[in-house]
Amino acid sequence: MTQSLQLAQLGNPILRQLARPIDNVHEEPIQRLIQALKAKAVAANGVGIAAPQVSQSCRLFIVASRPNPRYPNAPTMEPTAMINPQLVAHSDEMVKDWEGCLSIPGIRGLVPRYQAIEVEYTNQQGKPQRQQFTDFVARIVQHEYDHLNGIVFLDRVESTQNLIKEQDYQQRIGNKHSSQG
Repeated sequence: MTQSLQLAQLGNPILRQLARPIDNVHEEPIQRLIQALKAKAVAANGVGIAAPQVSQSCRLFIVASRPNPRYPNAPTMEPTAMINPQLVAHSDEMVKDWEGCLSIPGIRGLVPRYQAIEVEYTNQQGKPQRQQFTDFVARIVQHEYDHLNGIVFLDRVESTQNLIKEQDYQQRIGNKHSSQG
């Protein structure tokens, strides 16, 4: 299935739809999709990927933070599947940082996000989880959560002046050794 996963690009209607809840995480197609999404995130140098990005309307995303060419300073964590997630709490503090998206290649935007969040979700084994995230990983979770609600990072950019080409972004982080991607 991994070979057949094609990334939906901006303009594909599925990226603007509310994804459907998953009833049974143990179903074989869901488990296969989780594995395929994990592999796709790694292959595409992403730090997260949501099911709608591969044209699957279900409330599932992977958070897979690790250093790679797109995010050289990302913290390393085990790839985590979040099924039917709910954002249950967040900090008052908002932080702006650069984001990109596998479904919107070639562009980065300066996006305000909550610095800390708390999320309830079901894990790949079907067990309920409640977890807090901060900084870069909180940013990934919020970005992927948006995908489940038909929102892309461009919707959160406050001004078109906060958009740059991926190439210019890579030059910036190469020169500044930014702590986040």
